[in-house]
Amino acid sequence: MNSRFVPSADIAHDSLRQTPAAAVVTASYAPDFERCRLLCETLDSHVSGVAHHYILVEHRDVALFRQLENSRRTIVDERDLLPHWLRAFDDPLSLFRRRIWLSLKTMPLRGWHVQQLRRIAIAAHAREDVLIFCDSDVAFLKPFDTSAFWRDGKVRLFRRDEVLAGEGHEEHRIWSRNAGLTLGIDASRVSRHDYISTLIAWRRETVTAMCARIEKVHGRNWVEVVGSARKFSECMIYGRYVDDVLEGAGHFHGSEEFCRVHWTGEALSDDEFRRFVAAMAPEQVAIGMQSFIGTDVGRIRRLIGLG
Repeated sequence: MNSRFVPSADIAHDSLRQTPAAAVVTASYAPDFERCRLLCETLDSHVSGVAHHYILVEHRDVALFRQLENSRRTIVDERDLLPHWLRAFDDPLSLFRRRIWLSLKTMPLRGWHVQQLRRIAIAAHAREDVLIFCDSDVAFLKPFDTSAFWRDGKVRLFRRDEVLAGEGHEEHRIWSRNAGLTLGIDASRVSRHDYISTLIAWRRETVTAMCARIEKVHGRNWVEVVGSARKFSECMIYGRYVDDVLEGAGHFHGSEEFCRVHWTGEALSDDEFRRFVAAMAPEQVAIGMQSFIGTDVGRIRRLIGLG
């Protein structure tokens, strides 16, 4: 095992106290570097109960992100996580502006696909009990303790009930169906729940068991199975594994979203941004400005008082 994943003394101490150790996991890439730097600053200022922060990046981005590394933050090269046969290339179909991951065992994959694979794969290398997933375009604005994800020995599984029974969620339904196929769940068992959000938690040992099940069902590496379809969601796979395979064991459900996200549309003006922050629900402690919308990170810094 890579020595960079050796558990810290803090984790060993937590295990003696039978207190779960929590790690924050962020998958990122070079164009989001300054957003990720802002995440790190606000996480360090506002979030307690974090044993470690793993930032998962493509091999060529490792040197850039090393600037963010410290005793509690590790930059993880995807080559330490994913099979050697899945390799990244500049895509000629995009005039080499975008990256594509190719292999003889999966469909051609984009960056957002591989980021999902990294999030699953880190469970086999990290040693913390709880993995908290936080995108690099998130900024924490309020104090937050990771104990919110743990109750009576169970991890909080984000779930919005019956959402997929409504209109306008066809893509989510496809992700859910593909999750069922990946896990070997009978196709007649249709899930109506949505498990996708920002700032959610998984139980690490459950992730490794999930991967083992996928490999047992299909007789192939789990990356090969998940990557055989281009429409997949790691959150759907995990959620359906917990609810449909484990019948909820080791988890409790919560539908409140801890992060208020601006998902689509135009970049917000200063006044719109202030109204967006003012409209945060009481349980929301962070905001997310989707990076593809193009909100300038310097302006975000200024508006949250860090500029």
